[in-house]
Amino acid sequence: MTDINTYYIQIQSATTYIKNIFAGDIEVAMTLGTGLSGIKDNIELIHTIPYSDIPHFPQSTVEGHEGHLLIGNWHGVSVMVMSGRFHCYEGYTAKEVTFPVRVVQALGIKNLWISNVAGGLKEEYEAGAIILIKDHINLMPDHPLTGANDERLGLRFPDMKEAYTKSWRDRFQAAAKSINIKYYEGVYVGLQGPSLETPAEYNMLHIMGADVVGMSTVPEVIVAKHADLKTLVCSIVSNVCYPPEKITETTLEEVIAVAHEAGDQLKNIWEVLIKEM
Repeated sequence: MTDINTYYIQIQSATTYIKNIFAGDIEVAMTLGTGLSGIKDNIELIHTIPYSDIPHFPQSTVEGHEGHLLIGNWHGVSVMVMSGRFHCYEGYTAKEVTFPVRVVQALGIKNLWISNVAGGLKEEYEAGAIILIKDHINLMPDHPLTGANDERLGLRFPDMKEAYTKSWRDRFQAAAKSINIKYYEGVYVGLQGPSLETPAEYNMLHIMGADVVGMSTVPEVIVAKHADLKTLVCSIVSNVCYPPEKITETTLEEVIAVAHEAGDQLKNIWEVLIKEM
């Protein structure tokens, strides 16, 4: 286990590397999930930094995750886009998975927008539905705040009452309605993966009160709350997981195809939010 001083030094090293490339202020950091890299297409890019160049940064190993950190302007707003994320099922610890969120914190960025694809656990959800996440259920076996707490990064016991920032959710709802894009609001449940859940597990998660299920996001949101970031999270339903009779076998290729198609609508909502900034 990395001690807190070593971890802090690693964060500063990665942050310094990025600041040596771009020293300006950044207003919004974005993490793009599987197949959602198209969200970045309208951004005027200034720098493209491979993850492999950033000290101590994890590397993306999953198809649909590009593995680049992008810095640019979107309608005059300075943004940093993490095109590709990391997952515990790749062999990373939760602390390693959330290392980029610590870099966002160290760069002084206050807003973090996260997207992902997830299985739909409500009967009315069709593939491609946009879900605005309002809360989560954490069923992952590793926690990003396990171990000694570094007070420079946040409180020992962060309160999770509003991990999904209400002001951003309110603005998202208004933006979606202004351009007539349908969305739902729901609860995300995080499991480690990489195997998809069984029909019995989908049914259990539905009974527990989860609306979508995925293999990411929860560790990042926990660390974002620990870091006092304002967070907006959106899921795209990649496959129908409830009721049991609607479940079909799912491939990664199908997930990516759905994400590409529905990602344009999510991009349009985010674009309204950016223009308002």
